[in-house]
Amino acid sequence: MTYQHSRTMTRTLFFLLFLFAPLLDIFRFDLTLGHFIFFGHQWTLGLESVIHQGGTTVQATTIIFLKVFLPAIAFVGTSLILIWKFGRIYCGWLCPHFSVVEMINQVMLKQLNRVTLWEKPEKQNQAIIPRLIVAAISISMAFTWAVGLLSYLMPPVPLLIDLVNLEVGFGSTIFLIAATCVFSFDFIFARHIFCKYGCALGLFQSLIWMANKQAMAVKFDRTRAKACRECDKACDKACPMRLPTRNMKRAKFTCTQCAQCISACQEVQKDNPEGTLLKWVDGPQAIDIDRPAAKYIPKEK
Repeated sequence: MTYQHSRTMTRTLFFLLFLFAPLLDIFRFDLTLGHFIFFGHQWTLGLESVIHQGGTTVQATTIIFLKVFLPAIAFVGTSLILIWKFGRIYCGWLCPHFSVVEMINQVMLKQLNRVTLWEKPEKQNQAIIPRLIVAAISISMAFTWAVGLLSYLMPPVPLLIDLVNLEVGFGSTIFLIAATCVFSFDFIFARHIFCKYGCALGLFQSLIWMANKQAMAVKFDRTRAKACRECDKACDKACPMRLPTRNMKRAKFTCTQCAQCISACQEVQKDNPEGTLLKWVDGPQAIDIDRPAAKYIPKEK
């Protein structure tokens, strides 16, 4: 199974989890009840016994530690370890937003011959139908995201029934309209900019990843750079974040570890016995990514 087949599977499953988690009561915060629902159970601090039955401060502290601080420490600690070793692996392999980013990239490339509205297309397409297709898919995904987010806050089954019957309440209607407009603008115009500079979770992952010089990263084999002569920068064109994939690590600060550049290079170099020029490395090999290329010094005769 290739990197991209694996990513398609993990992203699809996580996107479905994102949409159906509230509906299946796997995880959500119910505003009408005022507490979390976790795997079908009402999740509260459970301080009622302490408040109404005269419990001690030690009992209250123990409950808060076991139900809040301990799970939070375990989750944050595990996340930090994964980010430290693998970088923005969540973005490239799980993130529902990034899944939409890549999907719209493919649609826009097919319909408009470019991945973003700011790039110059290889072949100009002035037809209105391709633009309408891009807009329709982007707005549809924006509305799906809006409904998905609202279902984490409102009882999802009544919400879906109200949607079908066009009987959504005033507050929910305002939320859906505002969220759909914001996500539509994001998906059409600013999805890459948001992933690079607007997503706090993404920036946090990048900062942790950059602090570890031995973290997993994509390395370019500079000794075989001549093999790129016949290539039209397929690796850079494949990158959803529009990064210089063969450059140093600090130039790829927002790399999502999606391996699109590696897959593109593998395809270009498939007939080359030496294989791809881009590959994942870690440890001492990763340190070399940010070292300047050694200059050629001719031997003295």
